Amino acid sequence: MSNKTVKVGMVQLSCSGNVAENMEKTIAGIRTAAQKGAQVIVLQELFRSLYFCDVEDYDNFLLAEAIPGPSTDTMGDLAKEFGVVIVASLFEKRAEGLYHNTTAVLDADGTYLGKYRKMHIPDDPGYFEKFYFTPGDLGYKVFPTKFGKIGVLICWDQWYPEAARITALKGADFLVYPTAIGWALHQDEQTNDDQYNAWQTIQRSHSVANGIPVVSVNRTGIEGPMQFWGGSFVSNAFGRVTYKAPHLEEEIHVEELDLTGSDRYRTHWPFLRDRRIDSYAPITKRYLDEE
Repeated sequence: MSNKTVKVGMVQLSCSGNVAENMEKTIAGIRTAAQKGAQVIVLQELFRSLYFCDVEDYDNFLLAEAIPGPSTDTMGDLAKEFGVVIVASLFEKRAEGLYHNTTAVLDADGTYLGKYRKMHIPDDPGYFEKFYFTPGDLGYKVFPTKFGKIGVLICWDQWYPEAARITALKGADFLVYPTAIGWALHQDEQTNDDQYNAWQTIQRSHSVANGIPVVSVNRTGIEGPMQFWGGSFVSNAFGRVTYKAPHLEEEIHVEELDLTGSDRYRTHWPFLRDRRIDSYAPITKRYLDEE
């Protein structure tokens, strides 16, 4: 890999019910990140709208679009204008009645490199994603860009070490997670702390286990009964947090990732070397309750 460092822009914003307004706000965030020197810019999950999955409403399917389509055209133009890679989370309409939670990647010359469809789909109070999204069928993806090989996963994927491992094994230089997660407004402070710490810790563990940085970009702002907790962060290839955004404020930040750390950490802590791949067949079972 020719680039041993990469400057990653993180666009943490609040959203409104106005799609055009959200798009303009995000475009402004991309411009700011580019002006700060970003080479790769990562947007939060479903940045064009409010997080509509807090309710089951058929009208919300009208928010979906083809990928590639209008939003990737806009992002491609911006990527080319600023010479940056853009990682953009969108609501994909694949066919009539078939929808995905999808992230598109635009290279620094504006080329559409492809998309990743979210594999793990939650269904919980406030997160009714199974109503909207078909599970991904493209597998885990790594995108070779001008500034390195980017492994893209989405939100609920964060909790699954299998997803991070497979993406890392495909050669990702770092992982990115566009995200929309928050606190219910009625929760106490201890519960809030526990939830955020768990969220950050599981992603830092992906850095440790795989020896690569993780970039997680979350939205902020109050939407309905939810306070999205912001707190976007970066961990280095050994899980140390090198940057953490505020919880309740918008933030455009550029963080330089040191990609040389992966070789050093993987050499001194050789987890990949010592994997017992001959013993892992049981992981493909739902639960090991039978002999």
